[in-house]
Amino acid sequence: MLRPIDYRGLLITTASALALCLGAPMASAQSAPDADTARDVVTIVGQTIEETLPQELEKYGSDLEVVTSEQIRNQVFVDAQQALQMKVPGLFVAQRGGPFSYMDISLQGSRTQDMLLLVDGVRINNRLYSGTMSDTLPASMIERIEVLKGGQGLFYGTAAAAGAINFVTRGYTDDFNGLVTVGGDTNESIHADGYVRGKAGPGNYVVYASQDRSNGFDQFDARQPSSSDRDRSYDIWSAGGKYRIELLENLAIDARYQHTDARLDNTNATLIAYSKNERDEDIASLGVDFQATSWMQLLVKGYWHDWDSTYTTIRNTVQPGSGAIIGQSISDLNTYWGFEDKGINALAKLTPGGPFEYVVGYDFQQYSGKDDVLLIAEQEEEVNAVFGQIRSTDDFIKNGSFALGVRHNEAGGSSKTIWNASGRYDFTSWLYAQANAGTSFLLPTAEQLYAIDPFSTLGNPNIEAEEAENLNVGVGGQFEAGPSLAWQATYFTRDIDNRIQFADCDASDPATNCVVLYPNLDSSYFNEGFYINLPGTVEVRGFELVGTADFKNGFTATANYTDAKSNVAGGAQLVRVPRSYGKIGASYDADAWGADLSVLWVGNVENQVAGFGRLPYGDYVVADVAAHVFIDSDHKHKLTARVENLFDEQYRTALGSALVDGSTTRRFQVGTLGVPRTLHVTYSYGF
Repeated sequence: MLRPIDYRGLLITTASALALCLGAPMASAQSAPDADTARDVVTIVGQTIEETLPQELEKYGSDLEVVTSEQIRNQVFVDAQQALQMKVPGLFVAQRGGPFSYMDISLQGSRTQDMLLLVDGVRINNRLYSGTMSDTLPASMIERIEVLKGGQGLFYGTAAAAGAINFVTRGYTDDFNGLVTVGGDTNESIHADGYVRGKAGPGNYVVYASQDRSNGFDQFDARQPSSSDRDRSYDIWSAGGKYRIELLENLAIDARYQHTDARLDNTNATLIAYSKNERDEDIASLGVDFQATSWMQLLVKGYWHDWDSTYTTIRNTVQPGSGAIIGQSISDLNTYWGFEDKGINALAKLTPGGPFEYVVGYDFQQYSGKDDVLLIAEQEEEVNAVFGQIRSTDDFIKNGSFALGVRHNEAGGSSKTIWNASGRYDFTSWLYAQANAGTSFLLPTAEQLYAIDPFSTLGNPNIEAEEAENLNVGVGGQFEAGPSLAWQATYFTRDIDNRIQFADCDASDPATNCVVLYPNLDSSYFNEGFYINLPGTVEVRGFELVGTADFKNGFTATANYTDAKSNVAGGAQLVRVPRSYGKIGASYDADAWGADLSVLWVGNVENQVAGFGRLPYGDYVVADVAAHVFIDSDHKHKLTARVENLFDEQYRTALGSALVDGSTTRRFQVGTLGVPRTLHVTYSYGF
């Protein structure tokens, strides 16, 4: 049970802080200090080939979006997913229960599983569990978020068919500095975080930690009386540290570690009296960066990602017919699922001079996982991959950058070779064109391969990897006529074949005859179906428009719109993927104070709802407004406030159904709600 929070006191505190943020600028307007210690502006040192890879891919035609730590803090985003939801053009995010919850994510019309997520280059949705798992990442630890659009399988491997998202933690700096932040919100939440960084001995260090606790809000728009656990709470503690030491002028070692403990509610619209998901997660890496010669840079990095989760669920027992609660039962008691992911990445960048440069690499990945919920026994998979890319230089062609690469992957008897070609050409200072084309692959997950679940689907060890073809073509430019104006229009396509989906058991078809495929299982396990490679192609066709303006007086504005037709050839839009969505943002920075506005519009979304067929939801507009003020001349003390969902829009981020209490056949619709109007406030001290 979370410690009760003084709700009335929190309201008074946050309202007062918001008034300060909006009213103090005139009183505190003073000359800027030499160094803004509470601003996230530092000189980062010691970046490796891996860390600069997204920026280099952008140079060669991949579309890259970056969300900075200052944007995150100025708008009081609680977790990483909120920052993605409101700030990244072309990216749709729908959280399933507010901060620190599962999400649907779609980049330029993709399915959720088509996205790869990483922390400092270490994948956090892996070979055996490919669903996005950023629900325990606090925003406070992030230096920046890098979103690469289009197929990125060449360097990142499986699950990057639509793109890759890298959460970069606090970077190194020679200057000693740090920041401490405390805050809360009107959903009875408290937050605290801090970091310190600088030089220690012969190297550089970063240490950070955060704590988030909330009593939450009711995430469903319909319930049955048997659901007695109403508000979704969370309690998350995360801490990390890293150290980089230069042993020689051309040789450095970088060690990183991050640990997260989390306790998350699993509320439901029926039957739940108590349900908790407890997490224990570790991410560690050790890298060696070696400048072998003036034209050869090497990086060898070993990593380890361990994820352990246990479920405990107590259900209310209801009387058939009346639905009255007559008792309780334990359906899960510390039921386990988890995985261990470890491996070695090696990268070499060769710049011998002349018209070309080269990047070559090798990946070894070993995954093991176990799931007592889906009855997946301990499984282990190994992946070996080699890849290389040839890139043009200015000696090859002026104003242009072109690259061609190939990757060969061997995993669990599955062999895949993919390719990528990309380029950008600047016709003038105000007009450019770029393209990224290639193939990607999505290996089957542990559930798709090995699950044995009588209430859902059976795994199929014979299924093959999905195969994707992608093309992104964009034109854009920038004008410096008073304000700085930038624009880009992108057309994108993606075809996914060999798609993995479940099919009903059919004794008349050898391919779907569950009795033949699973002769040792009781027939009660065949109620639903099993996973199979289905015919037909997932086709994505769409465009994205992005515009930004910097008026050179502290005011900036952005707007973007995405239209993506995503379906199985000739069919309806994919479920849980919107056809169209857009975002508008505006910021004003007056040095001593500032304000931000973010508006998100999501068009129609549909889902296949048990008992009701295909139903629409979505179609909402959410606006956030934020303000911050430095309350001292040295810019060390900062107050920040945000009103999330300013107009208190009640909108659904997901749609499903559940059984009416006491019935075995009657169902009702259940919508998962977005966060209601919420006032967030933080105070931070920089040093």
